[in-house]
Amino acid sequence: MTALSSDDVESSSGLATEESTEAKSHRNRWLILATLGLAQLMVVLDATIVNIALPAAQLDLGFDNSNRSWIVTAYALAFGSLLLLGGRLSDLFGRRNTFLVGLVGFAVMSAVGGAAVNFGMLVAARAGQGVFGALLAPAALSLLATTFTDPKERAKAFGIFGAIAGGGGALGLLLGGVLTEWATWRWALYVNLVFAGIAFVAGFVLLARHTVTTRPKLDIPGTITVSAALFAIVYGFAHAESDGWGNTVTLAFLIIGVALLGVFAALQQRVAHPLLPLRIILDRTRAGSFLAVFITGAGMFAVFLFLTYYLQSTLGYTPITTGFAFMPMIAALILTATVSTAVILPRFGPRTLMTVGMTVAAIGMGLLTQISLDSTYAMHIMPGLIVMGLGLGATMAPAMQGAISGVNPDDSGVASATVNTMQQVGGSIGTALLSTVAASAAASYVTDNIATATNAAALQASAEISSYTTTFWWATGIFALGAVMSAFLMRPGLLPEAPEGAVVVGH
Repeated sequence: MTALSSDDVESSSGLATEESTEAKSHRNRWLILATLGLAQLMVVLDATIVNIALPAAQLDLGFDNSNRSWIVTAYALAFGSLLLLGGRLSDLFGRRNTFLVGLVGFAVMSAVGGAAVNFGMLVAARAGQGVFGALLAPAALSLLATTFTDPKERAKAFGIFGAIAGGGGALGLLLGGVLTEWATWRWALYVNLVFAGIAFVAGFVLLARHTVTTRPKLDIPGTITVSAALFAIVYGFAHAESDGWGNTVTLAFLIIGVALLGVFAALQQRVAHPLLPLRIILDRTRAGSFLAVFITGAGMFAVFLFLTYYLQSTLGYTPITTGFAFMPMIAALILTATVSTAVILPRFGPRTLMTVGMTVAAIGMGLLTQISLDSTYAMHIMPGLIVMGLGLGATMAPAMQGAISGVNPDDSGVASATVNTMQQVGGSIGTALLSTVAASAAASYVTDNIATATNAAALQASAEISSYTTTFWWATGIFALGAVMSAFLMRPGLLPEAPEGAVVVGH
């Protein structure tokens, strides 16, 4: 379809074609949701699926422990630093085109990673996955927002999508364990070819072509500045995890990252076509939603990472058993994500729902602080996971919907990218912060008890338990802080049903 300016007069056949395309897209909207959900699942679970496969990959390719973290960090750095650019590209060049290109690129990089013959090839492939994931994730969320326009249907769609975004990491642990144990670590990457292939065919057939009638210039200075800022921040926190907060490199990257964010904010007020228009993040509802996604990402990694360590190192679970152990949390998360957005959100608005959700998540996290060397799954782990899932579902899905509420369709890509950026950066910061807390707690326990210890192995095991419970207490505090901030920051009332500038309800 040829792009038309606002002064052109469309022919009747052109109108018919456009109406037919929109009608087809509307008819197939639930199939489109399945397609977008599959793509989102692929991106989210890829942040954790490789974690389970890392020991096998390390043995096969022969790299040492000091380099192992780069398999995870390379993906996080590329993904986190380029998300805002990916979101704006989907606004400029079409959401459908960006989505399909992202799928193809992600699949190719996954194939390269699966076929890796050395450490460098695997790291490069993981970085490539992050680059194309930064195109794919914001386009998927943006397409969801423009496909579902009816408030009731939109609530249901966002509930499902939010459940995928919140639970994909845990599903990655299960899938990674299954593939590593029953096949080979390479299938933790090859499996993306299946996901991407199905999503590409479905997307090519179902998604309506998005014709961009105006194509403003890309904010090059803003793009370079914010990409460098996010790279520096994510790298700084990743470096802190291994080398500590007082390390010169850690401090330098964090200071540079924060300074560049300040420069970026100043640039966005001056340029004609900003990469991230400040109106998107200055709205109280959207700001609160972005913050909720950030906090949820930070706290959620305490469950995925440290509970995985506990289940495997202390209780002796296999990778597959560990993955299945998280399934009650996923079930609870799906339940509240779908029910909360469809039933509670339209009646009470996001502030009440997200405040209660993070409070419940804090309670679930608090239950997990009671674990010990001889805890049982049914009595001491599963209850906390279920409560956590209930809270995360009630927070994540409404936050994702609130984060793009009232946004002009031309800005939906960059608003969606900001959501994904908050989750990714929150997860990176949470992992680094809580890893440092865990290491400090373990060292303190050994120092305090070494004089009375009679068995070195028992002392080390107890020190690990102390590190896990301390971390869970910190995560409890993170969720509790998020609940307080949501209660005071977010505007009361319902979400707007139309873009800014139009007549909205409850805004």
